[in-house]
Amino acid sequence: MPHFDQSTVENTLLKLLSVDGFARLSGEMEHVDLPLRHVLVASDVPSTHVCFLERGLGSIVVGSTDEEAVEIGHIGSEGASGMHVVLAVETTPTRTFMQVAGSGIMVPMETFQRALADDPEMKDFFLRYVHTTVLQLAHSALANARFNMHERLARWILMCHDRLEGNNLPITHEFLALMLGVRRSGVTNELHVLEGVHAIRSTRGNVRIVDREKLIEIAGGCYGVPEREYEKVLGLRLRARYISPLA
Repeated sequence: MPHFDQSTVENTLLKLLSVDGFARLSGEMEHVDLPLRHVLVASDVPSTHVCFLERGLGSIVVGSTDEEAVEIGHIGSEGASGMHVVLAVETTPTRTFMQVAGSGIMVPMETFQRALADDPEMKDFFLRYVHTTVLQLAHSALANARFNMHERLARWILMCHDRLEGNNLPITHEFLALMLGVRRSGVTNELHVLEGVHAIRSTRGNVRIVDREKLIEIAGGCYGVPEREYEKVLGLRLRARYISPLA
């Protein structure tokens, strides 16, 4: 089994753990590839592992009994899947899967739960992270109820940009439609709006960020609060990796 060095892991949560906390998990860590559509958390099924993403993008989706579905949140290198167990819940009706392929570090659920039970400081840390994810979900509801389509699209693109490397985001119109809860044709129209103000450049299967500040301006009040809260309660910027200047 490979040795994991806390100074070189690329997941923010693992970097922020205390040395003792990291040691409680490191002996059972396993590096894994996470292909497109790989399921991290299945709906109403007990999770066997917690996954700390290092690259790629996980999508948290909620579905109704009549098979309607919408994305409510993202996970990237700032977070981890399976965090419902921190709240002493064995399963969740939401589903989490990879919308952009990447890689991560798996920890068996039993190891993770035992570490939380043995280390109150570590449990408090993950509860603070759960707080930031709940706030992200709350602001998704706010955006859906009170903001127009191109404002919501700008917010989601910024959230993807926060969690993926570089300025080219390998996200499809199908994914954007799931994020916004609209048809693909509606997404195409809204992408044209953002292209028209030179905020992005959209091609098949890719959105390039041209002007991040313009996207923040367009998103307005539906972007920023959860991101600032993450930085405040966890003590590190959400977008930890260096991003090259936009061009």
